[in-house]
Amino acid sequence: MDPINPGSEEYGHDTEGEEARQGRGVPAPAPAATPARARVVRLVSGELLLTVNPVDGSEIEPCPPGQEPEAPRPRTPEERAEAARAAAPPVPPGPAAPALPLLERQEERERLTAILGRGRSARLLGVPGSGRTTLLDAVAADCAGLAPDGVVRLSGHHRTAGELLHELFAAVRHAPGQRPDRTALLDRLRDVGAVVVVDDLEFGGAALDELLAAAPECAFLLAATPDTPAPSTGAHLEEVLLAGLGRGAALKLLESAVGRTLTDEEANWAGDLWFESEGLPLRFVQAGALLRQRDRLRVTPAEFDAFGALEEAFGPTDPEAAAKAAAASFDGVADPDVELREIPLPSLGEGAAPAALLASRLSRSAQTALRFAVALGGEVPHQAHLPALVGDTHADAALGELLACGLLSPAGSRYRLAAGVLTQLLAQGYEPGAADRAHTAAQHYAWWAAHPSVTPERAAAEADALLAALTALLPGSATAEAAAEHRATAVLLARAAAPAFAAGLHWGAWERALRAGQEAARLTGDVAEEAYFHHELGVLAICAGNLERARAELEASIGMRGVLADKRGTVAGRRALALVADLSGEHAAPAALRAEEPVSPPRGTPAARPALPGPEPVTAPLPGGPARPPAPAFPGFADTFSGFADKTPAPAAPPESAKDDRSGLAGGILAGARRNLVAVGAGALLVAVLGTVVTLGATSGNGEDPTPQRVTSDSTATQSAPDDGTDTEETPEDAEPGETNTPTGSATPSPSGSGSASPSSSTSPGATGGSPSSDGPSSTTSPSGTTRPTTPPTGPSTTSSPKPTTSPKPSSSSSSPGPSTSPSSPTPTPTTPEPTEPEPTITATDENSPSNSASASLSSAPAPDGSTPTETPA
Repeated sequence: MDPINPGSEEYGHDTEGEEARQGRGVPAPAPAATPARARVVRLVSGELLLTVNPVDGSEIEPCPPGQEPEAPRPRTPEERAEAARAAAPPVPPGPAAPALPLLERQEERERLTAILGRGRSARLLGVPGSGRTTLLDAVAADCAGLAPDGVVRLSGHHRTAGELLHELFAAVRHAPGQRPDRTALLDRLRDVGAVVVVDDLEFGGAALDELLAAAPECAFLLAATPDTPAPSTGAHLEEVLLAGLGRGAALKLLESAVGRTLTDEEANWAGDLWFESEGLPLRFVQAGALLRQRDRLRVTPAEFDAFGALEEAFGPTDPEAAAKAAAASFDGVADPDVELREIPLPSLGEGAAPAALLASRLSRSAQTALRFAVALGGEVPHQAHLPALVGDTHADAALGELLACGLLSPAGSRYRLAAGVLTQLLAQGYEPGAADRAHTAAQHYAWWAAHPSVTPERAAAEADALLAALTALLPGSATAEAAAEHRATAVLLARAAAPAFAAGLHWGAWERALRAGQEAARLTGDVAEEAYFHHELGVLAICAGNLERARAELEASIGMRGVLADKRGTVAGRRALALVADLSGEHAAPAALRAEEPVSPPRGTPAARPALPGPEPVTAPLPGGPARPPAPAFPGFADTFSGFADKTPAPAAPPESAKDDRSGLAGGILAGARRNLVAVGAGALLVAVLGTVVTLGATSGNGEDPTPQRVTSDSTATQSAPDDGTDTEETPEDAEPGETNTPTGSATPSPSGSGSASPSSSTSPGATGGSPSSDGPSSTTSPSGTTRPTTPPTGPSTTSSPKPTTSPKPSSSSSSPGPSTSPSSPTPTPTTPEPTEPEPTITATDENSPSNSASASLSSAPAPDGSTPTETPA
């Protein structure tokens, strides 16, 4: 670039490099992509409001006032037609399959139409591949205008009676976001008048009776196999058996499938096939596909594709061109420029089980799609998923190719492998790699079901394929690492699909996904995910009215989330559990039980019963043995404190007349009263023991005595000598017995020559239980409660009391005032005892005073028994 004439100046980029070097002009980093918001859907199930929360677990509560949904209304004819188109299987892209006529079914068709026209129900029995679905389509078209609510097509594949009733309600009533409970469902289906056509029914007996009784104004046409359980004897059903085709009809069907006239060799081969298959229409549809493939192979590929591009993309050759060339050659107008090769006819075994031979002549995309169907147990993914699964942008056309060969049959709004195809493919080695393909399909479905653009209704329509992928991953794989990875993917798929099924009102698939996910989480050891599945199963059980099952699931979920400290999940679980308690009426049950229980009168004594003759004893002996004294409630206390014997009187035996009449509830009441009496006695004994212990501890002296009664390493214990004089106090005349206006006197400790002091003992009025003190000398007691004798003094002793202490005037009380102590001083000071006045003298207290009492020191001569005599005012 010329530095004198910069060319980029006119475009405004002349300073781009400089600003970039200086940190200016650099575009800000793109903000991080915000995670997609969870799809939260609110539904009304009966009188409950369900909030489907895929993060912490669904929440359920009573529907608040004002949020009740609108009443369901009947669908209009246009809405019913739109629902019918949505319930029909999609038309696959690519060349259309040849149209096949309905042969030798006119009699059954007219009979079924007449039964439904009379308002009765019929049951069509036929083996797989006998053309039941084709006949149902024809009968449904004939009955289009019979019922006010039209014709409703349902699929019984993996459906229960309850699920079919809910699907019937959704087909004839417009009620978005509503799933009525069983009572409301039965009430709203009583007025429905429609022709209900159910294909692939899988139940009978009582479940079938429930289905027929729930909609009495509907006429049912049920198609099932002979292996399906038979209806009950009381079911008003007319059975129609669907047999195989005759030889002529079978050959005509084969010609329609091939699109040309059969040769003699082919007609003979078809006759043998008819005998082998007993005229099963499906076998001739597949045989027609074999003949079309043979015609295509007879034409040399070089005639139409010189470079092999068509052969690589569409198989050995162009099917349409080969079919036209083969048909022209067999019609006698063969093109001389087209050379036909000789291809032998399939063997009779290949004609009876043609799935493997047909699959070997399909395109690569169709073969891969067929292998995915085998891995999913016969469930074929929707054509919109085939490009992602197969890895080919044009793989959606493989569905049409499989359908034209007779390898698929419609099942509700989807397709699945035709009868016998899965077994034939597994026998030919299509099973290897099935686990990996199921894992790939599960990963794709987990991403797809959680995508915000996928509606719950769309996910519910793919429920069979999703559940098939989920179930295929549970057994695991050959290696432990692959098995763990497959089960972890199963957990992700269940977490993504279960909320979608719940929001799409396909609760049968919701329950199956939750149970499969819970099992996968248990095998992988993922406690958080297992707790989520338990919570969802509990919420589903509440909606179904199974409260005991809901309680068990919710308690398991709360326990797991409590271990993980998941507060939000635990709160959601406790709310649901509280709703279970409300719905089951557990809050009122304890009160009712308490009202029925016998109420014991005070002190454990049973009240008199007027219905019982004779005097009422205190207690009655237990049935089956003589009366025995009650065992002590606290045997340890009874052994320690032997003086406190149980004063409970022995139970008196009831009179003979009353003993015979006392049984059942009366005996239980008396036995309960006896136990109450024993408990009261034990309690009284315990109170007495504890009171005695507390009293002994309170009267044992001053535990905070600054001069303990022990010899230390630096002092010697001596015995104090009493003073020569004796000071006494007189009780005022107006004092009541037991009251004193002066504090209790106590001996002052006297230090020894080495500085040690012997503690003196005093007598407190509380020690005698609050009785007035006598005027005479009384012996002092030690803190341990025993009398310590003292030696008569040989001389006057000195007391270390530098200052008199302040003694507050005690209050009039029956209890003994606690002695007040003050810290002792290490330096003793000789003092002279002062006489005590009738009224106490209040002086300041030194905190270093060695006195251990708030009273004046009293001295007296030794008592005759060796104790120090002191005088205590009354």
